[in-house]
Amino acid sequence: MQWSRHRHAAWYLSGLSFAESSFFPVPPDVMLAPMSMAKPGSAWRFATLTTVASVLGGLLGYLIGYYGFDLIHPWLQESHYWDKYLAARGWFEEWGFWAILVAGFSPIPYKVFTIAAGTLGMNLPLFVLGSFIGRGGRFFLVAALMSWGGPQMEAKLRTYVERIGWLVVVAALIAFLYFRH
Repeated sequence: MQWSRHRHAAWYLSGLSFAESSFFPVPPDVMLAPMSMAKPGSAWRFATLTTVASVLGGLLGYLIGYYGFDLIHPWLQESHYWDKYLAARGWFEEWGFWAILVAGFSPIPYKVFTIAAGTLGMNLPLFVLGSFIGRGGRFFLVAALMSWGGPQMEAKLRTYVERIGWLVVVAALIAFLYFRH
């Protein structure tokens, strides 16, 4: 809450959002939620900043995967992200655009998907579109809930955010299978 009231909080939020999408482990929700509670009238602006910075950071992750995967491969293989990376590659090979859209909204580490999208050379405009929809959906939902519900909603969001994310993953999978057949 203290950081969310700082006069440069929007810059910190943008930087955190950018970094989280390509290499940093802390999600921007930890700043977006209290900032939206502290200044409900600015919640939409905060969600927009978070979304744009996150998608730009996702582009960095894409470029890391596309141009620099050989450099990060040893680190990635030794990290706890390796299995997640392999799963993300499998999702892209199977579902493409839908994988990035769902990853942007879900509790699955988005950075893993941005790098995987780059290693597989996913269509860049589809990558950006899926990222904007997925990340924007997530961040605007968080901002709206926090500005509307205040501290009571924060406690509920902490309890249910992961379940909500997984429900989105399941719903997307069901929709994909339905439209595929």
